[in-house]
Amino acid sequence: MIRPRRNRKSPAVRALVRETTLTSSDFIYPLFVHDKNIDESIDSMPGCSRWSIDGLVKEAGEAHAMGISAVVIFPAISENLKSSDAAECHNDDGLIPRAIHALKTAHPDLCVITDVALDPYNSDGHDGLVTKNDKGDFEIINDETVEVLCQQALCHARAGADIVSPSDMMDGRVEAIRTTLDTEGFQDVSILAYTAKYASAYYGPFRGALESTPKAGDKKTYQMDPANAHEAIRETLIDEEEGADIVMVKPAGPYLDVISQVRNTTTLPVAAYQVSGEYLMIKAAARDGWLDEDAVMMESLIGIKRAGADIIITYFAKQAASRL
Repeated sequence: MIRPRRNRKSPAVRALVRETTLTSSDFIYPLFVHDKNIDESIDSMPGCSRWSIDGLVKEAGEAHAMGISAVVIFPAISENLKSSDAAECHNDDGLIPRAIHALKTAHPDLCVITDVALDPYNSDGHDGLVTKNDKGDFEIINDETVEVLCQQALCHARAGADIVSPSDMMDGRVEAIRTTLDTEGFQDVSILAYTAKYASAYYGPFRGALESTPKAGDKKTYQMDPANAHEAIRETLIDEEEGADIVMVKPAGPYLDVISQVRNTTTLPVAAYQVSGEYLMIKAAARDGWLDEDAVMMESLIGIKRAGADIIITYFAKQAASRL
């Protein structure tokens, strides 16, 4: 009789035939930073903090020592620095450039990735510049936004970022950023593109962490419709042609099919972002005793990798690394 169970009979045999494995180097650790001298816990994301720059350096160093080779940093910007033109996003003396410099000084071998988008800096809370159309409705203007994103990416490159990661979903921004970086002598700065970023309801806790919820309207005119998968392939082909070094699907868990399709479309590395809502659901269910937090965490990460992700951005990075 054929007995598949023979390959499951002991931990040693299961390990020998295991198809998908996780390592700490699979993870990018997302970290929040603010311009205060104290670290603050984030109510909407238990276990996460808005770090001071000193706290950010310490936390990133601990993660690096656990085998996590990369962090991506997100800024919580003071309200008085937000404006309709998001000019603070390319201030060379701003929060993110100072954070990059501190991280690279303390941990030169750590890969530092930055978010390129306007929502933390935009008084309107959108990823792009906002205008009103003839009907008086809010409209996100694409090409003018891309010009600002190029300035932001260049600012991060000057500060020492290893990878810039445009998360805005404006058309043409990968090519424009690549051209800008190359022209200014930053040919070695990579682009991790948010290629298939969906207009998802799973982002709520993140927006609470950065206080960057749109003041009006939503993001459905530039982020992708959750019903679409073929569109993700189109976006992948475009980003690859425009010069992306890594492509990404966001969120991860509800879009495992999209991760798989993107993996089968491109030879570029594929990243997937296990977003704040995915993280919080596991945390909340475990807190109430309904789930084994570590077991579900590991199963969710294995599922993302099994779907085809080479890289996983997850708030569980340190917790998972301690299990590995």
